[in-house]
Amino acid sequence: MGCCESSFLTETHPEKDDQHHHNNSHNTQNPPFSPPSPAGGADGAAAGGVPSFSEFSFSDLKAATNNFSSDSIVSESGEKAPNIVYKGRLQNRRWIAVKKFTKMAWPDPKQFAEEAWGVGRLRHQRLANLIGYCCDGDERLLVAEYMPNDTLAKHLFHWENQTIEWAMRLRVALLIAEALDFCSTESRSLYHDLNAYRVLFDEDGDPRLSCFGLMKNSRDGKSYSTNLAYTPPEYLRNGRVTPESVIYSFGTVLLDLLSGKHIPPSHALDLIRDKNIILLMDSHLEGNFSTEEATTVVGLASQCLQYEPRERPNTKDLVATLAPLKTKPDVPSYVMLGIPKHEDAPPTPQHPLSPMGEACSRLDLTAIHQILVMTHYRDDEGTNELSFQEWTQQMRDMLEARKRGDFAFRDKDFKTAIDCYSQFVDVGTMVSPTVYARRSLCYLLCDQPDAALRDAMQAQCVYPDWPTAFYMQSVALAKLDMHKDAADMLNEAAGLEEKRQKGGRGS
Repeated sequence: MGCCESSFLTETHPEKDDQHHHNNSHNTQNPPFSPPSPAGGADGAAAGGVPSFSEFSFSDLKAATNNFSSDSIVSESGEKAPNIVYKGRLQNRRWIAVKKFTKMAWPDPKQFAEEAWGVGRLRHQRLANLIGYCCDGDERLLVAEYMPNDTLAKHLFHWENQTIEWAMRLRVALLIAEALDFCSTESRSLYHDLNAYRVLFDEDGDPRLSCFGLMKNSRDGKSYSTNLAYTPPEYLRNGRVTPESVIYSFGTVLLDLLSGKHIPPSHALDLIRDKNIILLMDSHLEGNFSTEEATTVVGLASQCLQYEPRERPNTKDLVATLAPLKTKPDVPSYVMLGIPKHEDAPPTPQHPLSPMGEACSRLDLTAIHQILVMTHYRDDEGTNELSFQEWTQQMRDMLEARKRGDFAFRDKDFKTAIDCYSQFVDVGTMVSPTVYARRSLCYLLCDQPDAALRDAMQAQCVYPDWPTAFYMQSVALAKLDMHKDAADMLNEAAGLEEKRQKGGRGS
């Protein structure tokens, strides 16, 4: 709930994230070389809002995924996956996918960083781009753009309302071929374990190739975790992945698109040789496909699945064969997938607002100040339990700093209040959600909404169900021109306040 599931990054704007991560990551090792500039053509995604590749601390990602909660797992195999993938959210409200490797999958941090930076330099609209990594102690994690509309496997094998129509299947084949061709031109031609689970759908329903497959699963180069029946024959012989192995795997994805099921290549090739193409096709299409187009795709799949690697096409051949088959170019992907348009999300239901909520909704900082002065510290009850030994001179000095901050806050000397409250916070013996809320307002009044948002989030982490923490986040988000998120946060705070009126601590 709320921003407490986010990481406490210093900056909220993506263009500043790179500098922050390198300045704030702890227990991490800087890349052993100068970070390469992003690679991407004119149609690449780098210019479209994808943040530059950077390093995250483990605490960043722990906060973003709600302490790697099982509720945040999005791996197809859940907790049984060899390397679990979590959904998370950063302070700047960006959703991310976090891949957590098993312990010691990459013992050498330098090798892991080099591999991550190599993939992280790529930027393209056909990729779910890699935006960061973590190399903190024994922890090895990758951070990528989050794709909200499931995998190709889900839409092909486990659909509920409608199967993927033929035109969309052709679009998936072409766009993933384009992604592989881009990677090949950028000298990243090895893609590990390409299958229907590696094809993801973004908020517009467009297919993207997961960047995770561009990295080895571990330092030993183990690449294929799927059933051996779908593994390139040369990998079974020598355990090595080659560019031709990727083409073979693309052929298995074409079989998935044709048949709507996970069919072993050997069986498919038998059907193709016997010219039983109709038996190969997905019956759920109910014949709604072009036989000529299907024949072309079947022929391409057959070429990709040739036993001898040298007989397979290259990525440019894939694109050249599939591009002429493009149909319904004016129909958006989300329409063909039968999913809601991203912008058409239903409005958040509204709750009645308290005086604090009303003040926050109209960004009335003066009124918020008056309410926080009147509320004093009543909501801090129970957030600190101190032993007799902790009542040291340091403690008395810390409480004196808070007292000076309270006087300055009451007298509207907000810069002094920030200094005094910071002395209290930095000692760390006591935690006070009220201090964070007050300092958050001080930052807002000093035109520092980034810092205000961070303090409001800290207040929520200290007191997870405190409406005031959510209200202060809504104001900070509004000041950052993130009005949709601000409205959602305001409504969440009002909902918590309704619950509070029925019992428990007040707001």
